[in-house]
Amino acid sequence: MARAATTADAFNAVAEPRRRQILEVLAAGERPVNDLVAALGLAQPLVSKHLRVLRAVGLVRAREAGRQRVYEVNGEPLKPIHDWVKAFEKSWSHRFERLDVVLEEMKAMEERGHGSE
Repeated sequence: MARAATTADAFNAVAEPRRRQILEVLAAGERPVNDLVAALGLAQPLVSKHLRVLRAVGLVRAREAGRQRVYEVNGEPLKPIHDWVKAFEKSWSHRFERLDVVLEEMKAMEERGHGSE
């Protein structure tokens, strides 16, 4: 069975963990390929391959700086991912609030248990 093209959209592109790592490094600011290679501990051809995919979907931009190509994140294509994840935020917040209540109850029970010894 053929795999879906990773260059179809941002969702597919960021599904690969190494591409997410590249985006995380670039989130701190633009970097040349050699810096990405050093930061990620990956081979240069592999980093270049992932950068090609990220460029194809518009998640990174490149500019020439002398003899180097410098990459930066383009956040606009991440907006659909942000919007999709945001739809789950209310549910997550509610679950975390319930978890906080349970943890506080457990803590109170533990304190009462230790106080009676």
